[in-house]
Amino acid sequence: MAKHGKKYLEATKKVDRFKQYDVAEALTLVKELSTAKFDETVEAAFRLGIDTKKADQQVRGAVVLPHGTGKTQRVLVFAKGEKAKEAELAGADYVGDEDLINKIQQGWFEFDVVVATPDMMGQVGRLGRVLGPKGLMPNPKTGTVTFEVEKAINEIKAGKIEYRGDKAGIIHAPIGKVSFTEAQLAENLQALADALTKAKPAAAKGTYMRSVTVSSTMGPGVSVNALRFSGR
Repeated sequence: MAKHGKKYLEATKKVDRFKQYDVAEALTLVKELSTAKFDETVEAAFRLGIDTKKADQQVRGAVVLPHGTGKTQRVLVFAKGEKAKEAELAGADYVGDEDLINKIQQGWFEFDVVVATPDMMGQVGRLGRVLGPKGLMPNPKTGTVTFEVEKAINEIKAGKIEYRGDKAGIIHAPIGKVSFTEAQLAENLQALADALTKAKPAAAKGTYMRSVTVSSTMGPGVSVNALRFSGR
């Protein structure tokens, strides 16, 4: 079990572990309990009532947060010809085809999101083993396999995030930085909750949103009243 520092332990004393806080109260607490010298990321964890062993209960997708994440995403685009020019004009950080595939195979990962046009996926598929485990493989479900290259880049740069349920049915996603206002964090959290509600699998039974927790990178988790969000 990881040992926590003195500041973390002091912060946990200010959190009532048996209480489900209102959104505003929880986010105020997360900001107060941030003790790091850098602008910590605020993350939300939604525990969903899904059986991740069943293919028809997978929850995966993407949502554009109204206030972004506070982080500038470096976008790599696999495209050729006109679509490559479109990607460059739209502000992609890296654009290419075989040259970039070879570079990645040699261990280069100076990017955060990968977009590919459908006609490139045959070649990009060779990178499945290296991009897959890092969660970087382009996927039609998250809008990263598309001919609408400009739209994809604009959304990513504006604060689009991807979400995917882990084996325990928990979605972990950033909703901003500690420097954001409570209102900005709350609106981002609501946008994510709305996206997850829309993504609810028809086969999911019982309570869908089991619990919601918010925390900063170095801070303790604060439980939010899950009833605040629809999807029961």
